[in-house]
Amino acid sequence: MSVRCDERPERPERPDMSDVSPNPNALETFRPLVEPRAIAVVGASASSVTLGNEIINHVRNFGFGGGIYPIHPSAEEVEGLRAYRTFADLPETVDYAYISVAAASVPGLLAGAGGKVRFAQVSSSGFGETVAGKDLEEDIVAAARAGGSRLVGPNCIGIYCPKGRLTWVGGVSPEPGPVGVVTQSGGLGTNMIRRGNERGVRFSSLVSVGNSADVGPNDLLEFYLADPDTGVVGLYLEDVKDGRRFFDILRAAGGAKPVVLLRGGRSHEGQRAAVSHTGAMASDERIWQAAVRQLGLAHAETLDEFLDILLAFQMLTPRPARPTEKVALFGNGGGISVMGADIFSSVGLSVPAFSEETRKPLDALDLPPGTSIGNPIDTPRSTLRVEGAGIVEKILEAVYASGESDALVVHLNIASFVGSADRRFNILENLVQNVLDVRARMEAHVHFALVLRSDGSVEADGRKRADRARALALGIPVFDEIPEAARALAGIGRYERFLVSRKT
Repeated sequence: MSVRCDERPERPERPDMSDVSPNPNALETFRPLVEPRAIAVVGASASSVTLGNEIINHVRNFGFGGGIYPIHPSAEEVEGLRAYRTFADLPETVDYAYISVAAASVPGLLAGAGGKVRFAQVSSSGFGETVAGKDLEEDIVAAARAGGSRLVGPNCIGIYCPKGRLTWVGGVSPEPGPVGVVTQSGGLGTNMIRRGNERGVRFSSLVSVGNSADVGPNDLLEFYLADPDTGVVGLYLEDVKDGRRFFDILRAAGGAKPVVLLRGGRSHEGQRAAVSHTGAMASDERIWQAAVRQLGLAHAETLDEFLDILLAFQMLTPRPARPTEKVALFGNGGGISVMGADIFSSVGLSVPAFSEETRKPLDALDLPPGTSIGNPIDTPRSTLRVEGAGIVEKILEAVYASGESDALVVHLNIASFVGSADRRFNILENLVQNVLDVRARMEAHVHFALVLRSDGSVEADGRKRADRARALALGIPVFDEIPEAARALAGIGRYERFLVSRKT
């Protein structure tokens, strides 16, 4: 089955890959792409600032320790580095070359590489995403092969790998993590990195593949499934040229790692936009829905949902022995708790009433009037202030000890505390610390997630940022609102059930 509807014939230089079995050497093949020993940059200027100049400065600031070689037709030096006329003139073979010049210049550059470039990433546009550039895209694939290179792109933006000290974005986290991402949109990739870093997502690497004329999502999917540094794979796709191979790779993996899918081009209008974006010919949405069901993919509909699910898989360990279904919801705000129960129900999870055995220790706490302990547990500020917020530990410990719930979600409205006139003690700091303490010492038989809600004020947002960092350091995923937590836990639950189905 092919996921691509484009029937334009391939040129002889580009073999049909639809029947190729999974690449057993994917790890060895693609590791140099994300962790290069030396790089070259084409398109940096000796007199102004271009994208090529930015790449050089970003990787140097990021701590890249290998050779960096600017390629320039006339300058002796670029950004304080010796420049070379062509790839063939380089003093050593580079694992990765970044090319940002006019599209018409690219074939000659690649064809003349003389085996000096292992991977060439072409950020330039004007190829298969336009009618006039389709033949030129085929030409650069053939030119890359002639010069001994694999081609990434064209029409893409870069690679981010904290471990390899490679980035096209400045000011991003140098901390490696378990999230590996393939994206067919470079701009969206920038958002994934920046927004994801802010939420606590840490990447093994992220590769922008653009038009995927040569190296494509399937190749990097194989790499990430084999990569010991990657624990969860994220895919932003507008099309997959070799649909049968895509299915075969994931079917053979059997859910060994969770895969989160974000799709572009699901509607007629979206498909039209995808064609002009990367030249993609997106397939029938029903095929993708079948893939999600059959291959155990977690499906996100928005960028925020995509990042939230990735964060959940980064922080939480899936438990196929006990798939996530029953959720205990604790927090302040009656209406929010009620809507939270509705939201969990809408994504296939439940917030069931506690049994009498669970309610007994909660009843014994003799909580102030206005407190509801039936699940959701709704606690007004007066309750949260009992024992300087120490009562929270007792409530959460009772829920944990019951063993009834598969997940516990704590939601706190920060704004209701930062604006309080009662300053006898820092109720919010005590409250968050007590929540974190309970989670740190209880058995991890319950998925735990924290929702920190802000009103957007400087004080509330500052407090939220600090508390998010504290929670993330303990391995607790933090979300902005209850729906985000619900969808993320639902994604984990579907993956857990898929693992169960594979065994049975």
